[in-house]
Amino acid sequence: MVGRDGWDHAYDQRAMGVVRRVVLLRGVNVSGANKLPMAVFREMLAGLGLGLGHVETYIRSGNAVLESALAAPELERMIRDGIAARFGFTPETFVLGAGEIAAALVDHPFAAADPARVHVFFLKGQPVPDVAALQALAQPGDGWHLGDRRFTLHTPAGFGASKLAERLPRLLPMTMTARNLRTVAALHAMMTART
Repeated sequence: MVGRDGWDHAYDQRAMGVVRRVVLLRGVNVSGANKLPMAVFREMLAGLGLGLGHVETYIRSGNAVLESALAAPELERMIRDGIAARFGFTPETFVLGAGEIAAALVDHPFAAADPARVHVFFLKGQPVPDVAALQALAQPGDGWHLGDRRFTLHTPAGFGASKLAERLPRLLPMTMTARNLRTVAALHAMMTART
């Protein structure tokens, strides 16, 4: 985008390695615990002194879209540390790129399903699931797909009623956070709106 000064600032940012990223926090604003008002979270991100640009948040569950030149692991650590210093708790933090979010939308066999009934679990590693244990907990119609550091779960009877969703953290023992496809699609739209 060309600024008033005639300079192409979008080109400038791309040349410096500034890219759009999604930030997902695990376990904020759930059942009254780990309260983090999104307006305050936006202010905190903008005020960390990390050169973060165009900070936006989406719904109360700890989702943000921003621009940064920092590597994902460094940005995750700095955001976690900033929340700990300001709010007194340390949520697991995921920083994802545009390709990871785009893949989460399409890399599964549930395109025809209600997006509110399909949840993407973003993972901090690549699991080797016990398929028999997953099948034992699945209800009729449940389905899943393992992607690159993602586990996508379709629960036609509802996420809250799913024993598989409830026990997934024990079956895939690694750090994870889940969002339904509706939220993932909204975050993707926010990311691509400025590119």
